[in-house]
Amino acid sequence: MFPILLLLFIFVPIIEIGLFISVGGYLGLWPTIALVLITAFVGASLVRSQGLQTLMSVQSKLQQGELPAQQILEGVMLAVAGVLLLTPGFMTDALGMLVLLPAPRAAIAKYLMSKIVVKSVGGGFQGGFQQGPFNQGPFDDDLFKDRDPFNAQKGDTFEGEYERKDDEDRNKLN
Repeated sequence: MFPILLLLFIFVPIIEIGLFISVGGYLGLWPTIALVLITAFVGASLVRSQGLQTLMSVQSKLQQGELPAQQILEGVMLAVAGVLLLTPGFMTDALGMLVLLPAPRAAIAKYLMSKIVVKSVGGGFQGGFQQGPFNQGPFDDDLFKDRDPFNAQKGDTFEGEYERKDDEDRNKLN
């Protein structure tokens, strides 16, 4: 991983400098600077709007009870796109715009998710505990059979104690 990062830190600035010289020779100094500033401002506003859409999508998935893994990855990719768009340069702006567009971003996220391996310790998160050959759920004992807090369909009632405090007590340090 380190050699790849080293090459990126060497070659990306060289390519950007070459592009600045080429575009500056064609457009001139001030239009080139204006173009870099415009892409930064437009990119920042687009990242904000796309980020809000992704956040709404994450909330929708969570309300449906689904894991929003792809949306979370797309949110991270939007943050990377924002950094790329705010970095002065035409190549980084092109890459940032590519990641900013919904269709390429979704395709890249699906590809990255296919390469990511998630390992879990213990049971899964599915409203209870999964049983495996080497682990037992915490509610296997007959004593706890009727008191599974993750099974809301049983209609169990949980007992507890509470103490009412007045507003005057909240203002005190002790």
